[in-house]
Amino acid sequence: MSTRRIGILTGGGDVPGLNSVIKSVVYRAAEMGWEVMGIRKGWLGLTHLRPGTADEREHARPLTRESVRTIDRTGGTMLHTSRLDPQRVRGDRLPPHLVPLADQYRREDGRFDLVPVVVENLARLGIECLITIGGDGTLSATPRLKSEGVKLIAIPKTMDNDVPGTEYCLGFSTAITRAKDLVTRQRTTLGSHERIGVFRIFGRDAGFTALHTGYVTSGRCLIPEHPFELTRLCQLMLSDKENNPSRYAFVIAAEGATWLGRDEEREVARDADGRRHRPDIGVSLAAEIHRCTGEETMHSDLTYDLRSGNPDALDQTVATTFANVALDMIGDGVTGRMVAVRHGCYSHVELPDRERGARQVDVTALYDVERYRPKYAGKLGAPLLLS
Repeated sequence: MSTRRIGILTGGGDVPGLNSVIKSVVYRAAEMGWEVMGIRKGWLGLTHLRPGTADEREHARPLTRESVRTIDRTGGTMLHTSRLDPQRVRGDRLPPHLVPLADQYRREDGRFDLVPVVVENLARLGIECLITIGGDGTLSATPRLKSEGVKLIAIPKTMDNDVPGTEYCLGFSTAITRAKDLVTRQRTTLGSHERIGVFRIFGRDAGFTALHTGYVTSGRCLIPEHPFELTRLCQLMLSDKENNPSRYAFVIAAEGATWLGRDEEREVARDADGRRHRPDIGVSLAAEIHRCTGEETMHSDLTYDLRSGNPDALDQTVATTFANVALDMIGDGVTGRMVAVRHGCYSHVELPDRERGARQVDVTALYDVERYRPKYAGKLGAPLLLS
């Protein structure tokens, strides 16, 4: 393949390990004699970019071995990020220079389709293949771009671990490692005050993060795939508290978990990408447990602590390997695919289709619906991460 300039962007929420992907792409590309152009702020960089103007460097800049040499030692993303789907941009997020041309991009729902702008800017920048690193939101635009003739490779990242087609997404191991440490530390406060704790964790549509955190902390966990009975949960919390010498109990709740009979109109807000935002399950559930049991409760939101800081060893390994697999594919002329883990091995698969929804926990195989716990038995022959 004659690729000589690669673009790379990170979109959506940041996770530990993004900088390791960026550095590994730049280093490997340099060995292959290719340039790398970093796109800043995710898809926004390619919708707001005006090549040849003074603000071009705000949205795109060349990356070299020297400029990325130490970035893998820190978390976040040196390219910065945003939540923007170029297929459906709100009017208040249109770049100023496109406002006079808005009608030609207007969709029937009143939003704006800026994919033609993205395609045009990629061509102007001389980018022959684009590497997109993101979760379900960021990667949802990739099939459309492929259909428009853009050569690209997708790399999945999300602490929810729910991108379809892959058993592992960058950031997941660090999320579980951090969650285990945070829950373990906060047990001392729960015990000192003899309270019931509710730990809110990632998982809008899938319960992998809550399930695995429950697995390594021996905790109860609540997942979106199985609505729970509030009365039953309260009974379990009281039993756990009574049987614990330190007189505390806790439950780990995925942000998308809910209980039977709860008002389904709770999904009242949407983020900039149009995704539904639920009220805080930690606050709501802690209040309900207190109302039902009379026990003092404590709620703790772990989410931002999980996504900040450096990656653990597994995520750094996955980040480096995903990057090199992507460069192998580009070198072999394979594009329009997503790097993935399948059956425990590195592979590549079709680009994810957002309309098919998130990958979800197999409740029958992995979750005890009576005890609200992960299943521990019968793991012989199972994948390393219980996928």
